[in-house]
Amino acid sequence: MNLWKLTADVRELLRRTAPTVAISNAEAERALSHTGSAIELLQQIRRRADDGTRRLMQALDAMYRLLKKGDIGGARQQMQDVLAVEVVPHLRELAESELEKLDEPS
Repeated sequence: MNLWKLTADVRELLRRTAPTVAISNAEAERALSHTGSAIELLQQIRRRADDGTRRLMQALDAMYRLLKKGDIGGARQQMQDVLAVEVVPHLRELAESELEKLDEPS
């Protein structure tokens, strides 16, 4: 038995949240047509946010360890690897910002 209700408020929240993890408005609207697909949309939103955050945090940890060793190339590669797969716009911006900092003269 599914106790989850697809109310207007829940629909609006999913509509606003989907683009923040690079899910198109069209894809979100299709998912909001049924409760089951809306639940899948919610799970996809959570998965993208969780996976991307975990990936970025691990790369940042590795980047800072490499910087302590003086390996700027290896540190840069950590952020480039994130950017190669990351779809969440905010997480991409954070990785790009870290990469820009590595390019600044010390």
